[in-house]
Amino acid sequence: MFRADDYVKAESLAEAYELCKKRSSLVLGGMVWMKMTGVTKRTIVDLSGLGLDKIEETDEAFFIGCMCTLRQLETDKGLNAYFGGIFKECTRHIVGVQMRGCATVGGSIWGRFGFSDILTCMLALDAQVELFHEGIISLEEFAARPVRRDDRDILVRIIIKKDGRKAAYASQRNAQTDFPLIACCVASKGRHWFVSIGARPGRARLVRLKEDDFDTLPQLAAEAAGNFTYGSNMRGSGEYRCFLAEVYTRRLMERLRGRSVRKQ
Repeated sequence: MFRADDYVKAESLAEAYELCKKRSSLVLGGMVWMKMTGVTKRTIVDLSGLGLDKIEETDEAFFIGCMCTLRQLETDKGLNAYFGGIFKECTRHIVGVQMRGCATVGGSIWGRFGFSDILTCMLALDAQVELFHEGIISLEEFAARPVRRDDRDILVRIIIKKDGRKAAYASQRNAQTDFPLIACCVASKGRHWFVSIGARPGRARLVRLKEDDFDTLPQLAAEAAGNFTYGSNMRGSGEYRCFLAEVYTRRLMERLRGRSVRKQ
C-alpha cells in the first residue's frame, strides 16, 4: 500500500502543478494500480474537484477529461456512435464494472502500460494529449516517451478529432478479464490505414500505411503486423503474438471495408 503524509485537493491546475514540481508529490488518478505499490510520498494531489471528469463533444472533436473513468468511456453514446463502438469494446474486458468505475483515463494514458487497451485504441485515432505545462502534443509522441517518476507535468485531457475515420478494435485474452495477450486497433481514413498493436508485451505503437501500395488487404495486414516486435511471457510466445496480430489486423480491415478488397 502506498503512503503519504499530506493530502491536497487542488483548487486549480496551477496549484496542482506547483505542488507537483516537488519530487515528493504525486498526482492521484483512480488509485487502481497505485494502491498496489509501496510508494511513499510527502504529498498526494487530488484533481477530482477541477471538473476534469467530463466527456465533451463539439463539431470538431471530443475532449476527454483526465479524471473520466473507463466506465464513462464504455458508456458514452457520442464517442461510441462516432467510432463504431470501439470504446465499449476496448473496455468491456477490463476486470469488471466496479474497477472500470474507479480507473481513470488519465491514469491509463499517463502510465503508458504495455497491456493498456485504452492506449492501443486511442493511438489509432491519432489522439492528442493536453499537458498543463507543455501544451498539446500527439499521443503517439507522448506514448513513445519513457515513463519517469520525475516527470512533473500534468495530463489534463485527451483530444480526439472528428476527422471522418472509421475504426474497429479487438483483443485476444486467455481468460475473460485477464490482461490482453494481444490488442489491436485499426482505423481507416480514405485510402490511409492506421494500425496500433499493444500488449506485445511492450506498449502500443502506431503504424501508418497507404492502401494503394498493396494489392490486397491480407498483404496490407501482413505488412502492418510485420512492423512490430513481439516478446514472450507467461501469456504467450512472440511467434504466437505475431500470428494473432496479423490475423486480427486483417479481420478488422475487412470489417471496416465490409469484405476483403482486391485492387482492380
